[in-house]
Amino acid sequence: MEIVTVREDVWGREVLLGVSWDWLWVILALTFAAIVVHLLIMAVLRKQPRPSAAGKRLTRHDNFDRSFHWIMAISTLVLLFTGVLPIIGYDFNWLTIHWIAGLVLTGAVLLHVIRAVFFQDFGSMVVAPKDLKEPFEKGRKPGKYSLAQKGMHHAMTLLVLVVIGTGLVLFLQIDTPWWDRPNSLAESTLGWMFVLHGVSTLGLVGLTALHVYFALRPEKRFYTRSMISGWISEDEFSANHDPARWMPDETARS
Repeated sequence: MEIVTVREDVWGREVLLGVSWDWLWVILALTFAAIVVHLLIMAVLRKQPRPSAAGKRLTRHDNFDRSFHWIMAISTLVLLFTGVLPIIGYDFNWLTIHWIAGLVLTGAVLLHVIRAVFFQDFGSMVVAPKDLKEPFEKGRKPGKYSLAQKGMHHAMTLLVLVVIGTGLVLFLQIDTPWWDRPNSLAESTLGWMFVLHGVSTLGLVGLTALHVYFALRPEKRFYTRSMISGWISEDEFSANHDPARWMPDETARS
């Protein structure tokens, strides 16, 4: 199976066209296999009683951060659908929707980075050496975010930044309401942009599917609820977090 696709230019030289989209089916198959394996493992393991959602409510995500999350999530899904569906045969007028979603994602990520670095506890999302002990020490609880959550966040961050960076370069090469297509990039450079954009897109397809799967897991749904409503219960907090590493404020009931 080819990793990339190429063609010959007018001088007979090979020029990159982009990533081979045959890899999409490999990524989907591997993601499906990972989900099935996890389902089987969780079915074998003894089920622990889930903590109650009743009682005192503690704030996990405020309104601002939840809004950012859903704007980024929706724009990423729009980008994936508009980018991938035409490749697998669903032809529609996708390009304008695609670059608008890309600009929305770019703006949201930029604001999110500024807020995380200057107005929040940036270190709470960074993998620290003590986080690496979580899988090996029974009963060890994380702070606000677990090692798995931090790992997923770092992987998504890397892929999204590559998608945005290459996407902006490609955006500058198309017709828009503000400029005509300039054709200013060399074919070799344009090819590498398509390769990197495609590889990061394939990575996002797999990670997004895994993210949705874990968000729907019964034992993880309280995290999904907190991204919608903002809160977790005191019992959910005690069962999953170390108060010495993270202590949220109480949420006023609406």
